[in-house]
Amino acid sequence: MTKFDRSDARLLLALCETPRATGVQLATALQMARNTVQSRLARWEERRVLAPMDRLISTRDLGYTLRAYISAVVDQHRLEPIIALFGDIPEVIEVIGISGDADLLIAVAALDADDLYRVAGLILAVPGVERTTMSVAMRDAIPYRTRPLLERLAHGR
Repeated sequence: MTKFDRSDARLLLALCETPRATGVQLATALQMARNTVQSRLARWEERRVLAPMDRLISTRDLGYTLRAYISAVVDQHRLEPIIALFGDIPEVIEVIGISGDADLLIAVAALDADDLYRVAGLILAVPGVERTTMSVAMRDAIPYRTRPLLERLAHGR
Protein backbone atom coordinates (compact mmCIF):
# COMPACT_ATOMS: atom_id res chain seq x y z
CA MET A 1 0.00 0.00 0.00
CA THR A 2 1.39 3.38 -0.99
CA LYS A 3 1.05 6.26 1.40
CA PHE A 4 1.24 9.75 0.00
CA ASP A 5 3.04 12.51 1.89
CA ARG A 6 2.56 16.27 1.68
CA SER A 7 4.96 16.59 -1.27
CA ASP A 8 3.14 13.83 -3.12
CA ALA A 9 -0.17 15.61 -2.51
CA ARG A 10 1.26 18.90 -3.81
CA LEU A 11 2.57 17.13 -6.90
CA LEU A 12 -0.76 15.38 -7.50
CA LEU A 13 -2.66 18.67 -7.14
CA ALA A 14 -0.31 20.27 -9.69
CA LEU A 15 -1.05 17.37 -12.04
CA CYS A 16 -4.78 17.93 -11.49
CA GLU A 17 -4.29 21.52 -12.65
CA THR A 18 -2.00 20.67 -15.58
CA PRO A 19 -2.17 16.95 -16.39
CA ARG A 20 0.27 17.18 -19.31
CA ALA A 21 2.95 19.14 -17.46
CA THR A 22 6.49 17.88 -17.80
CA GLY A 23 8.62 16.91 -14.83
CA VAL A 24 10.65 20.10 -15.27
CA GLN A 25 7.50 22.25 -15.31
CA LEU A 26 6.17 20.53 -12.19
CA ALA A 27 9.50 20.88 -10.39
CA THR A 28 9.65 24.58 -11.21
CA ALA A 29 6.04 25.27 -10.18
CA LEU A 30 6.42 23.40 -6.90
CA GLN A 31 10.01 24.49 -6.20
CA MET A 32 11.07 20.87 -5.96
CA ALA A 33 14.14 19.18 -7.38
CA ARG A 34 13.56 17.76 -10.85
CA ASN A 35 14.96 14.38 -9.78
CA THR A 36 12.54 14.27 -6.83
CA VAL A 37 9.58 14.88 -9.12
CA GLN A 38 10.81 12.33 -11.67
CA SER A 39 11.43 9.67 -9.04
CA ARG A 40 7.98 10.11 -7.50
CA LEU A 41 6.30 9.94 -10.92
CA ALA A 42 8.33 6.84 -11.80
CA ARG A 43 7.49 5.17 -8.47
CA TRP A 44 3.76 5.79 -8.96
CA GLU A 45 3.92 4.41 -12.47
CA GLU A 46 5.89 1.34 -11.38
CA ARG A 47 3.49 0.60 -8.52
CA ARG A 48 0.43 1.46 -10.62
CA VAL A 49 -0.74 3.88 -7.96
CA LEU A 50 -2.72 6.15 -10.27
CA ALA A 51 -5.97 5.03 -11.86
CA PRO A 52 -5.87 4.04 -15.51
CA MET A 53 -6.74 6.63 -18.16
CA ASP A 54 -10.08 5.02 -18.99
CA ARG A 55 -11.29 6.01 -15.51
CA LEU A 56 -11.35 9.60 -16.79
CA ILE A 57 -13.63 8.92 -19.76
CA SER A 58 -17.33 9.59 -19.31
CA THR A 59 -19.60 6.75 -20.44
CA ARG A 60 -22.02 9.44 -21.63
CA ASP A 61 -19.38 10.68 -24.09
CA LEU A 62 -19.18 7.12 -25.44
CA GLY A 63 -22.92 7.15 -26.16
CA TYR A 64 -24.04 5.33 -23.01
CA THR A 65 -26.59 7.83 -21.71
CA LEU A 66 -27.86 5.73 -18.79
CA ARG A 67 -25.97 4.57 -15.76
CA ALA A 68 -27.38 2.28 -13.13
CA TYR A 69 -26.29 0.52 -9.98
CA ILE A 70 -27.34 -3.07 -9.51
CA SER A 71 -27.03 -4.67 -6.11
CA ALA A 72 -26.73 -8.43 -6.34
CA VAL A 73 -27.15 -11.21 -3.83
CA VAL A 74 -24.95 -14.10 -4.93
CA ASP A 75 -23.91 -17.58 -3.87
CA GLN A 76 -20.87 -16.78 -1.71
CA HIS A 77 -19.17 -20.05 -2.68
CA ARG A 78 -19.09 -18.89 -6.31
CA LEU A 79 -18.13 -15.27 -5.69
CA GLU A 80 -14.87 -15.09 -7.68
CA PRO A 81 -16.23 -16.90 -10.79
CA ILE A 82 -19.29 -14.63 -10.68
CA ILE A 83 -17.11 -11.53 -10.57
CA ALA A 84 -15.02 -12.90 -13.46
CA LEU A 85 -18.16 -13.40 -15.56
CA PHE A 86 -19.30 -9.85 -14.81
CA GLY A 87 -15.94 -8.73 -16.20
CA ASP A 88 -16.93 -10.29 -19.53
CA ILE A 89 -19.91 -7.92 -19.86
CA PRO A 90 -18.60 -4.70 -21.47
CA GLU A 91 -21.35 -2.55 -19.95
CA VAL A 92 -20.26 -3.49 -16.43
CA ILE A 93 -17.98 -0.60 -15.54
CA GLU A 94 -17.29 -1.42 -11.89
CA VAL A 95 -18.02 -4.12 -9.32
CA ILE A 96 -17.62 -3.51 -5.61
CA GLY A 97 -17.94 -6.05 -2.81
CA ILE A 98 -20.24 -4.62 -0.13
CA SER A 99 -21.71 -5.58 3.21
CA GLY A 100 -25.39 -5.48 4.08
CA ASP A 101 -28.39 -6.89 2.26
CA ALA A 102 -26.46 -7.48 -0.98
CA ASP A 103 -23.01 -8.88 -1.76
CA LEU A 104 -21.98 -6.87 -4.81
CA LEU A 105 -22.69 -3.42 -6.18
CA ILE A 106 -22.42 -3.40 -9.96
CA ALA A 107 -22.16 -0.13 -11.89
CA VAL A 108 -23.38 -0.44 -15.46
CA ALA A 109 -23.64 1.82 -18.49
CA ALA A 110 -26.41 1.48 -21.06
CA LEU A 111 -27.40 3.13 -24.32
CA ASP A 112 -31.05 3.52 -23.34
CA ALA A 113 -33.78 1.85 -21.25
CA ASP A 114 -34.04 -1.18 -23.58
CA ASP A 115 -30.29 -1.68 -23.43
CA LEU A 116 -30.35 -1.39 -19.64
CA TYR A 117 -33.00 -4.12 -19.54
CA ARG A 118 -30.76 -6.33 -21.69
CA VAL A 119 -27.68 -5.69 -19.49
CA ALA A 120 -29.67 -6.39 -16.32
CA GLY A 121 -30.75 -9.69 -17.89
CA LEU A 122 -27.13 -10.62 -18.63
CA ILE A 123 -26.21 -9.99 -15.00
CA LEU A 124 -29.15 -11.95 -13.67
CA ALA A 125 -28.27 -14.85 -16.00
CA VAL A 126 -24.81 -15.29 -14.45
CA PRO A 127 -24.78 -18.63 -12.59
CA GLY A 128 -24.80 -17.99 -8.85
CA VAL A 129 -26.63 -14.66 -8.98
CA GLU A 130 -29.68 -15.15 -6.79
CA ARG A 131 -31.42 -11.79 -7.09
CA THR A 132 -30.77 -8.21 -8.05
CA THR A 133 -32.12 -4.75 -7.34
CA MET A 134 -31.51 -1.87 -9.72
CA SER A 135 -31.34 1.89 -9.22
CA VAL A 136 -30.94 4.22 -12.19
CA ALA A 137 -28.56 7.13 -11.71
CA MET A 138 -30.42 10.37 -12.27
CA ARG A 139 -27.44 12.75 -12.02
CA ASP A 140 -23.95 13.03 -10.59
CA ALA A 141 -24.55 15.10 -7.47
CA ILE A 142 -20.89 14.85 -6.41
CA PRO A 143 -18.79 13.00 -9.01
CA TYR A 144 -15.92 10.77 -7.86
CA ARG A 145 -13.22 12.95 -6.39
CA THR A 146 -10.13 12.88 -4.23
CA ARG A 147 -9.06 16.50 -4.62
CA PRO A 148 -10.38 17.65 -1.19
CA LEU A 149 -8.40 14.84 0.43
CA LEU A 150 -5.27 15.80 -1.51
CA GLU A 151 -5.72 19.43 -0.45
CA ARG A 152 -6.09 18.39 3.18
CA LEU A 153 -2.90 16.32 2.97
CA ALA A 154 -0.96 18.99 1.07
CA HIS A 155 -1.83 21.64 3.62
CA GLY A 156 -1.35 19.41 6.66
CA ARG A 157 -4.91 19.54 7.93
